Amino acid sequence: MSQTSAGGPANILIVDDDPDLRDIFKYGIQHSGYECLTANGAFEALEILHQHRIDVVISDINMPEMNGLELIKVIKERHDCDVIILTGYIEDFTYEELIGLGASDFIQKPVRISEFIARLKRVLFERETLAERDKAAESLRLNLEKFQRAMDGIIHAFSLTVELRDPYTAGHQQRVSELACAIARKLDLSTDTIYGLRMASNIHDLGKITIPSEILCKPGQLGPLEYELIKNHVQAGYDILKMIEFPWPLAEIILQHHERMDGSGYPHGLEGEQIRMEARILAVSDVFETMSSHRPYRPSLGQDRAIDELLRNKGKLYDAAVAETCLNLIIDKQFSFEGKRGSFEGPEGWSDLEHPLFPD
Repeated sequence: MSQTSAGGPANILIVDDDPDLRDIFKYGIQHSGYECLTANGAFEALEILHQHRIDVVISDINMPEMNGLELIKVIKERHDCDVIILTGYIEDFTYEELIGLGASDFIQKPVRISEFIARLKRVLFERETLAERDKAAESLRLNLEKFQRAMDGIIHAFSLTVELRDPYTAGHQQRVSELACAIARKLDLSTDTIYGLRMASNIHDLGKITIPSEILCKPGQLGPLEYELIKNHVQAGYDILKMIEFPWPLAEIILQHHERMDGSGYPHGLEGEQIRMEARILAVSDVFETMSSHRPYRPSLGQDRAIDELLRNKGKLYDAAVAETCLNLIIDKQFSFEGKRGSFEGPEGWSDLEHPLFPD
């Protein structure tokens, strides 16, 4: 016997202006183990629906006050229940028309009570199956949210670790992330791709935790060997992340963010389309923010120098479309580092993006 989500027997409402037919159907429904209420018309039916939880409404079409087709519309707007249409005028309607209005089934009068109960049980079974599916989907959604929070926590911890090792660049990763996502939105990248780019950008210097702090914080110019150690941070970041199965290619984005379009970058000298689009965006954002900010070994070079760098090297070192988009954002004052947060924020700070795991 079908039960409601509350665990009790299903509640059925018969709506028909023929009292004998109502009594016959009510007897069959109750004999099958379901609860049954009756109404002699649409207005009484709507009153019952307002006062009781009903799983299935079985309604005639031709009734005074309001016909069954109008009743379906009102029920579907206001209540969560299925509707089975009863009619002796089947030639006036098509199956597609009635289902299109929201009916779960229709039954032609006259009908044997055994067939009527069988059709009712089918609708109740489908209703119960859908309810179980929705319950499973909600459980999956909650589990995915937990998974999302766990990933956010990992990224948060990694980001804080980098800042503790390299306090002079505190906030750098987050500012780069903000610019990278602004560029990605202008380039119409998918929400899922932008979300992954944001995560990668927030920890793109993760590999610096392997570099001695005296090199990271050195106030003077780096020597050749020190510079080689600094360059190794992309490989180190990749090695840390490569065994973690994120839904996005975070490790590869981080590995490639110092590659250049003409092949002059590191660590593998990739060029052009060999470099992931997310890494090309991160490269431009990283260069622009770095030149615009103070470093232990030099004062800020200023945004004018950063703009000049992109103008001179777009299409050569940097992806032309990405560099052009970044320049437009800065020059047209659609983006500014002023007021950008200097510490990592979790999902609440990412409210400008839809959740990548529940697409429309």
